[in-house]
Amino acid sequence: MYELEKLGYHSIFEKPTHSNYRMGRVATHSNGIYKILSPQGEFHSQCSGKFYHQVEESRDLPCVGDWVLFEPLLNEGKGIIHKVLQRHSLLSRHGAGEKKAEQLMAANVDIVFLVNGLNEFNLRRMERYLVQVYESGATPIFILTKRDLCEDVEAKVKAVEEIAWGVPILVIDTRNDSMEPIKGYLSPGKTGALIGSSGVGKSTLINRLIGEDIQKTQGIREVDAKGRHTTTHRELFLLPDGGVLIDTPGMRELQLWSGEESANETFQDILTLSQNCKFRDCHHEQEPGCAIKQAIENRQLTKERYNSYQKLQRETKFLDLKDKYGTHHATRIQVKDIRKKKK
Repeated sequence: MYELEKLGYHSIFEKPTHSNYRMGRVATHSNGIYKILSPQGEFHSQCSGKFYHQVEESRDLPCVGDWVLFEPLLNEGKGIIHKVLQRHSLLSRHGAGEKKAEQLMAANVDIVFLVNGLNEFNLRRMERYLVQVYESGATPIFILTKRDLCEDVEAKVKAVEEIAWGVPILVIDTRNDSMEPIKGYLSPGKTGALIGSSGVGKSTLINRLIGEDIQKTQGIREVDAKGRHTTTHRELFLLPDGGVLIDTPGMRELQLWSGEESANETFQDILTLSQNCKFRDCHHEQEPGCAIKQAIENRQLTKERYNSYQKLQRETKFLDLKDKYGTHHATRIQVKDIRKKKK
């Protein structure tokens, strides 16, 4: 039996009105079967036929972290899902392959911990993670692991601070350090999620926070000092001191499912600089009085960060165009726009 408050329920969520249904939270999902945690117990459930046939797109289906209304089947430990309650955040990405498909990762998350290994440091990947979190509506927090394998921790923390203005940064040895800094963000009623590349130590963090080896972990490869990927599915865990944490599989590649607005939030420093350009429609290429070019020359802005900004701008703009016009027409618009800027 699970109290709704311990599952992360609070007043912002929709309250059920149907007397024959119960409310619960999706903990896992595999092959159309959803494990639901509720005050009535655990139920392995499927969507009702009516609900399934009313679904218009993938995001209408339940995912881990969702609150749902379901009908328990007595004495069977099974249930039928009839409705997904309104979400207040949704973490997703573009599915693998060229086909337009959104992959849901976690719903109703308050905080997303962006886990990155200091021994495999990649600022450009961290920028992409930030865009993803801002799009979801959750609050980002960086966790930098593998401190014992890094000789210039302070320099790397400073580098992250420069790309993530105002975002908290925690530097943690996942096997030996106290977990209190992380627990401080996961008070009762709060839901966090862990995302990051394969082998950065997410499973070890889960085990330390729960206090038992509930997630499989594997050691560091001696050849390249990288962790081995172990998590293969999304799962919601209840922490002993309150709070909820959702673990996600490691991502070798992050294709965004977002628009320009979220990318702009990640690169506020560049947007602020661009306001000082001489011309309002400055392309930051050959125009005189360009504040971006001046900032790069003065080493106020790195060329790598600006290139990353341009790449993400093109990618997120294409996603917006593709959603509006389709892939073929979006490609034509973007090519035309690139040619226009080169003139």
